[in-house]
Amino acid sequence: MNKKNIGWTISLIVWLGTIYPSYGAKPADPKVLHVINRLSFGPRGDDVAKVQAMGVKKYIQQQLTPKSIPESPGLVKQISQWKTLQQTPAEIFRYSKLVSKNLPPEMVEARKKYIRQVKREAVAARLLRATQSNRQLQEVMVDFWYNHFNVYGNKGLTRLWVGTYEQQAIRPYVLGNFRDLLGATARHPAMLFYLDNWRNRAAKRKGRGGKVRKVLGLNENYARELMELHTLGVNGGYTQADVISLAKIFTGWGFPRRPRQAISGYSFYFNPQRHDFNDKVFLNRKILGTGIQEGEKALDMLAKNPATARHISYKLAQYFVADDPPKRLTKKLTKDFLDTNGNIRAVLKTLFNSREFWQKKYFHTKFKTPYQYVVSSIRATDTSVNNWQSISRTLRRQGMPVYGCFTPDGYKNTQEAWLNPEAINKRLSFATALAAGRFRKKIVTDNPQKPRRQPVNTIALTNTIGNRFSQNTKQAMDMAPPKLRAAIILSSQEFMYK
Repeated sequence: MNKKNIGWTISLIVWLGTIYPSYGAKPADPKVLHVINRLSFGPRGDDVAKVQAMGVKKYIQQQLTPKSIPESPGLVKQISQWKTLQQTPAEIFRYSKLVSKNLPPEMVEARKKYIRQVKREAVAARLLRATQSNRQLQEVMVDFWYNHFNVYGNKGLTRLWVGTYEQQAIRPYVLGNFRDLLGATARHPAMLFYLDNWRNRAAKRKGRGGKVRKVLGLNENYARELMELHTLGVNGGYTQADVISLAKIFTGWGFPRRPRQAISGYSFYFNPQRHDFNDKVFLNRKILGTGIQEGEKALDMLAKNPATARHISYKLAQYFVADDPPKRLTKKLTKDFLDTNGNIRAVLKTLFNSREFWQKKYFHTKFKTPYQYVVSSIRATDTSVNNWQSISRTLRRQGMPVYGCFTPDGYKNTQEAWLNPEAINKRLSFATALAAGRFRKKIVTDNPQKPRRQPVNTIALTNTIGNRFSQNTKQAMDMAPPKLRAAIILSSQEFMYK
C-alpha cells in the first residue's frame, strides 16, 4: 500500500469514527434500560423501543404475569420436541437403567446415549428459554431459584434428574408461594439424592420376627442445608440440636428403589419403616411423632419464620439491586414476605416499585455473572444458535456451567466472585467469536457453494442495547476497524454491567 492509500485509509477511519455515534438511534431512557436489564437477561431486538412505548410500569406488571405474554410458537415447538423434559424421574430412571450384565452391546450403547440425551436436552432447553423467551422475568427467576435450591448435575442419579427438577420443582413456582416451592424441592428425588436424605433413616427399626436391631443411618445433610441455605440463613437462630431434630423429622423421606412404588409424579416416597416416630423438639416447639406430617409441619414452620423472610428478602435485593443491598429495602421486603405468607410475586412487585430499585446510584452497577453475560450477549446480537453444546462449553470455560455448581450454596452473583483478569480475558475471547458470527448458522451469501456465517451488525447491536456508551467506549469504537466494533461493544464496561 502506497503512502497515498495509507493516508486515505486513515482519513476514512477518522471520518467513520466521527460519524459512528450517529449510526445508532437516539440513546434510550436510562430507566428503560435499567428495568430491562434487571427484569430480563438484557434487551433483544426492539425490546427497548417496546418498553419505551408501553412504559416501565406496564412492563413490570406484564413480566409479573408471564401467562399474559404470548410465547414464540417456534420456541414452544422446539421445547415440545425434547421428550425427556416431559418424563418423570421414574420414567427416566427406568429408561436409563444399566444393571444387567447380560444386555447386548447395542442396547447398552443406546442407554448410554439416552443418558447423555437427558442432560443435553435439559441444558439446551434452559439456554433456549433464557435467550428467546418473551417471559423474561420468569426465566430470571428460574435462574435465581434453581441457584437458591441448587442441585449439582454430576452426582450420580442427579445426572438424570436435574432437568425434571427444574421442570417440575422450580418452574411452576418461581412467582408463586414460597412454601409450595420449598415443598416441591424437598420432595423431588434430585434434591433427596443430592443432599443424601434418601439415605436418612431412624437409628433403630424393626427387623425380621419383630426384633429390634440398631441401624446407624441418620444423615444431617439435607436438614442442615434446608435451614442454612434454603430458609433461615446462617444466622437464623437454630442450633445443632435443631439440625439433629430436623434430620430425624425427615427420616423416611426418599424415593423408591423400584419405580412402580412411586406414589406421585415426582416419584417421592415416604418409607415409614425408616422413620423415627419418637417425639422431637424443633425450634423450641414439640413435634409429635406422626410420620410424614412431621416433615410438612417443619416446612410450614420454616417458611413462616421471620429469619426465612429476611434471608430470602436479602438475596432478592442483592440479586436485583446491589451486591450490598440497602437495609431499608430488605426490611420492606421482609415485611411483605411475612404479610403475604411468602407470596413471591407480591414481594417482587414491592421491590420493583421501591424507591431503592430506582435510585440512579444503583443503575448499571451489577456485574453480570458468566451465565448472565453469555445469555445477554446472545440476546443482544440476535444470534440463533444451532448447537447449544457450544454455548454450554463456553459457560464451562467461564466457570459457570449450567447445573454445574458442586456446592449446595449455588453460584455467587456478586462482582467480587467473577471480576478478575482471567475471567475478563475469557469474556473477550467469547465476544470476539460471537461478533464474528462463529456461533451462528452458516447461510448462503453471494456464493451458494460456500455458505458462511454472518458477523454481527454493529448498528443493530448499538440500537438493541440502547446506544448509551461512555466516552472511552466511543473512542475505542472510533479507532477500531468496522469488523471489530461489535466485539468492542460486547467487551465494554457498559455491557459487562447491568
